[in-house]
Amino acid sequence: MKAMVLSSPGGSLHLEQRPDPRPGPGDMLIRVEACGVCRTDVHILDGDLPGIRHPIVPGHEIVGIVEAVGTGVPAGRLGTRVGVPWLGGTCGHCPYCASDKENLCDRPVFTGLTRDGGFATHVVASADFSFPLKGFDDPVAAAPLLCAGLIGWRSLKLCGDAHRIGLYGFGAAAHILAQVCRWQGREVYAFTSPGDLAAQAHARSLGAIWTGGSDELPPRSLDAAILFAPVGDLVPAALKVVRKGGRVVCGGIHMSDIPSFPYKLLWEERQILSVANLTREDAREFLALAPMVPVKTTTTVYPLAAANEAIADLRAGAFQGAAVLVP
Repeated sequence: MKAMVLSSPGGSLHLEQRPDPRPGPGDMLIRVEACGVCRTDVHILDGDLPGIRHPIVPGHEIVGIVEAVGTGVPAGRLGTRVGVPWLGGTCGHCPYCASDKENLCDRPVFTGLTRDGGFATHVVASADFSFPLKGFDDPVAAAPLLCAGLIGWRSLKLCGDAHRIGLYGFGAAAHILAQVCRWQGREVYAFTSPGDLAAQAHARSLGAIWTGGSDELPPRSLDAAILFAPVGDLVPAALKVVRKGGRVVCGGIHMSDIPSFPYKLLWEERQILSVANLTREDAREFLALAPMVPVKTTTTVYPLAAANEAIADLRAGAFQGAAVLVP
């Protein structure tokens, strides 16, 4: 198999020829058809996250075909298309796993962080944490759903019944979530980097009723705001635009430090919440909902060997929507 490997923190990926992996008990060998490039992959390359196993193959928005199964996995899964997300396994025994909060598991496995991911021609993944993608006929279009879509969905759930929702950072997750919000009858207010007219136009094309820079105020107070941009300065900015009792949801796995801010921004029962990982129930819910919307992802395709270019373009905001690697 070929894989893009990160050998040390702060480095770049290099292409390696590796022996074909074998699935262990409960695992499946998957031929990768497409793998999305996520902001979390950038954090992994930069060494921002704890517990990174080196060397590691990043990538956790994986779509592929099951080519072999380990013991305990039904043979009926052979030849099927599946998706593999960020959460690659849990202990099943800690207090969080025992209380339907497996996303907070004390001993989790993360695809592309502690277990090799999908920047490769093949990947081994847990069958219990790989989701059937019957009816998802385009692997490139489906790949961003496996993280950008799932984390966006979990973030939206934390917003409760909010009608007017602000999305800060209009990238892979927000461009999916805007479609879901519109389908649900909610109003989307899209905040981009100041002056990013291309992202604002993309947001309007997907149903946002207002767009502007993150330094601007919307025309009315919002019920909730979701932050996908990993910028701590946006937390007090978002608190300024949500109503009394409103929520600010931080949807990223890593964020720069949140600056101090006056208590009056938080007062009147405003809340700041964070999203951590996902549960398998989140995935089942969202993958059932996405075709109903239907969600249409905007993608820029790169060959596997150009993973470093895709990451550089993601940093630079050189495309709309999501980047996807194809072996």
